[in-house]
Amino acid sequence: MNVITEIVQSRELLTNLTLRELRGKYKRSLLGWTWSLLNPISMMVIYWVVFGVLFGADIEPGSNSGILSFPIWLMCGLLPWNFLSQSLTGSMATLIGNAGLIRKVYFPRELLPFSMVLSLDVSLLIEMGVLVLFIFVLGTPFYGLLPWLIPAVLLIVALTAFAAGFGLMLAVANVYFRDVQYLFGILLNIWFYATPIVYPISYVEERAPDWLLLLYKANPMVEYVGIFRSLLYDWTMPGMQSVLYVLAWSVAMLVGGIWVFRRFEGRLAEEL
Repeated sequence: MNVITEIVQSRELLTNLTLRELRGKYKRSLLGWTWSLLNPISMMVIYWVVFGVLFGADIEPGSNSGILSFPIWLMCGLLPWNFLSQSLTGSMATLIGNAGLIRKVYFPRELLPFSMVLSLDVSLLIEMGVLVLFIFVLGTPFYGLLPWLIPAVLLIVALTAFAAGFGLMLAVANVYFRDVQYLFGILLNIWFYATPIVYPISYVEERAPDWLLLLYKANPMVEYVGIFRSLLYDWTMPGMQSVLYVLAWSVAMLVGGIWVFRRFEGRLAEEL
């Protein structure tokens, strides 16, 4: 509670740090924030050609929406994953990148990873706007999709808490052990293919033994991606078990991240 109170009291600093991240993200680039639109679109096209065209991944139409589009289905999985991966890799570098600031003045160090995650929330909302536009291009009426946007935003809040807590752990670990950033890059690639982003989860359910399927579904991103697709592709409410599972992960990761960070932040200035 003391940590939360301290962060709330420093909300103006958090706002300024977030704005700094936003202003510096595409600084000196010709296209600027257009890259927030081009990056997810280019990734969608690449994975669509490889997995949708060449490998012929078979997907079902949206149960209520009737949408049958591999690029839309793919984008519903890529957006939350890109947000998570960029949040974690960005958070790892925040403490080292702001070493001079940490040595000179005291402020809640958690604000640095938090500002990185919040700035990526803005990018995610822009990318969601692109997704909604693509869905409209298919001829889907706006009134059909509108009710599902609100729970999708709530899911983003839960995913933000998960990413922020995990980012705190990685940020402080990377200060003490610089190999973390290289090791995590490998683990992130494994995590990507262990999540049903470019393939339907039915492929795993049909082929994997029970013990492996249980281990596979323990991956929290399986549920995050599944709920995101349920809301924006199928237009159906996810099961209560899935919702409680992701909420438990979000709260546990945020609380655990704050505890780990505060436990090891005492020697940050010295290690930096």
